[in-house]
Amino acid sequence: MKKIVASIATGVIIAGATLTTASAAEYKVEKGDNLWDIAEEYNTTVDELVETNELKTTVIQPKQKLFINETYMVEQGDTLIGIGKEYDVSVQDLKKWNKLESDLIVIGQELEIKGVNVAQEDSAPATASTESSSNGSSNNESSSNASQSSKQEKSSQDKPEGKTISVSATAYTANCDGCSGVTSTGVDLNANPNAKVIAVDPNVIPLGSEVYVEGYGYATAADIGGAIKGHKIDVYVKTKDKAYNWGVRSVDVTIVE
Repeated sequence: MKKIVASIATGVIIAGATLTTASAAEYKVEKGDNLWDIAEEYNTTVDELVETNELKTTVIQPKQKLFINETYMVEQGDTLIGIGKEYDVSVQDLKKWNKLESDLIVIGQELEIKGVNVAQEDSAPATASTESSSNGSSNNESSSNASQSSKQEKSSQDKPEGKTISVSATAYTANCDGCSGVTSTGVDLNANPNAKVIAVDPNVIPLGSEVYVEGYGYATAADIGGAIKGHKIDVYVKTKDKAYNWGVRSVDVTIVE
């Protein structure tokens, strides 16, 4: 399930007599490091590093461990509840960190995972805790990769199950004069340019529905439009050129959920 952007080190860490599964990326301070350079390298801020690690000062020492916030890109079938369980954080925290007004998330949206979220278990012999597969990966990593592979396979299905309707589809972008870039459900497309979103008539396709659009892929019905009435949709694309290239076309839309 995890797709990490700018991840440094995740997985199983043996620390003394405790087996620790870290949900935040970990960085080990080296001689000459400072918070400003680390923040710049990993696209974060000194304030976030201080807050995340509950630092009392900006002075750091060699071999000190810092946790850096991760970015998770939403994919098909994700929910805040599921992501929260994966990272051992609450839905309330996810909404707070990402300024979400509802539980609605969209495919391609980037979510910040903040804080040192660590789950600890009683210690076990190191040889058992670090048991690896034949390719050198831990069982925990292999399981995660298998889960992600399975999900990607599901995402690539050509004929998703659900109610299919034919619609007239146009395209729009957040980059236009007078456009706020924020959908009617609160998704900031300027902050999430990779989001897969369509505008719909809620009487035909309910807002919040996961859909599969022919020629566009999996998306979330997260917007409306004055001209989008009946069997019409507007697909979000990054640029005006892509919107012009899309034009007006007839496509099938499958309402997955």
